[in-house]
Amino acid sequence: MDLPSSLTPLEGGWSGETFLAEAGGERSVVRIFASPHHHPHAAEIQEALLHLVRGLVPVPQVKEVRRAHPEAGAPGLLVTEFVRGQRGDLLLPTLDDQRLAILGERLGRIAGTIAGMPFLARGTFADAGLRIDPFPLGLEEWVAQHEEALAWEDDDLAGLRQVAGDAQDRLDEIPRVSLVHSDLNPKNVLVDPGTLEVTAVLDWEFTHAGHPYTDLGNLLRFDRHRAYADAVLRGWTDVRGGDPAGAHADAVRDTARSADLVALVELAARKDANPVAARAHDRLLAVARARDVNAT
Repeated sequence: MDLPSSLTPLEGGWSGETFLAEAGGERSVVRIFASPHHHPHAAEIQEALLHLVRGLVPVPQVKEVRRAHPEAGAPGLLVTEFVRGQRGDLLLPTLDDQRLAILGERLGRIAGTIAGMPFLARGTFADAGLRIDPFPLGLEEWVAQHEEALAWEDDDLAGLRQVAGDAQDRLDEIPRVSLVHSDLNPKNVLVDPGTLEVTAVLDWEFTHAGHPYTDLGNLLRFDRHRAYADAVLRGWTDVRGGDPAGAHADAVRDTARSADLVALVELAARKDANPVAARAHDRLLAVARARDVNAT
């Protein structure tokens, strides 16, 4: 397929690399992996992931992929179908409790479905075959690597170390490894505003093999309205099993927020990068000071 002469930037995210294209009356979405921070095989890896989950999770169909050729100055490129829907983060504030619960449960089911896709080892994906590049660091070592960038007072760092140690103990009780979208939140889903059906889960760039509660933690990170959060847990436990209320729900929530600490620490360490990173920094600082993963 030939690219159109003009591309319209799509709203959302901060990469500036995703565009809406139209040719012959047909719309598509073009993702150009131009930034040097991208994995050399980013386009092919995302194509493989979309093929892997399609039919289990709503995702756009891949139309074309072009691998990067750095020596020629050509970035990787992924072209997918255009999927209609409203971004979840724009839709959520407009919903009443009943509709929040409907959408929350559907997102929880998606997180639970992804968590059921097993891998043998945790790590990032190295190529289009989804070969694993192991990630050996535990949560405590991960925190230690980011302490200088956080630039916190000693008491706050001590609180974060305690939370990280407790969280790692909790995560170690569930040794299974699964697929992790790693950025599963309302900003990265498209939703039919009438039916509240999720039409697409987007942006699989940070997907890896890791702890099966990670995506649930991402869904519960900032959006903590009671009707929504309880419904997310109901959707999750409907797929993964367990009681969506009481002590079991508390344990699931604690484990999910423990798993989310990896992303929260990384975001907080670059708090000036974008509004989400700044918000993550404030949330992590509250967690450290309260010595509680559920702190707000």
